[in-house]
Amino acid sequence: MPPLDVAPALLQSARVLLTLSAVLGGLGVVAGAFGAHGLENTVTPERLAAFKTGVLYHLLHTLALLVMGVLLLNGLDVRLAGWLFVGGIVVFSGSLYVLVLTDTPIMGAVTPIGGVAFIMGWAVLAWRAWTTVTV
Repeated sequence: MPPLDVAPALLQSARVLLTLSAVLGGLGVVAGAFGAHGLENTVTPERLAAFKTGVLYHLLHTLALLVMGVLLLNGLDVRLAGWLFVGGIVVFSGSLYVLVLTDTPIMGAVTPIGGVAFIMGWAVLAWRAWTTVTV
């Protein structure tokens, strides 16, 4: 049960981000299994490596999203960081998945936008921790 002094908006955001982390985590496992068992003999080693990179960042940032939900339950407003991680997963990993599955190299130009979202998410988290958490 979350502390009683946590704002309802933070609790609602925690619910959404925790649910998204569960869904995205499951999808990340599916993508990883598909890459390991369904793509290994159908795409080039370079494309398979790109797909695996998408899965790695997908799953790592799903865990970060889970942590954002827990931080929200404890009253630390990290909503922006959480949404940047969601955007990064969709754009970074999603563009790599599309690039590999459709052989559309132009999607490689979209991937860095997702990377910037990841970086911004970590920067926002650092800023919120530094300016909000008191010792």
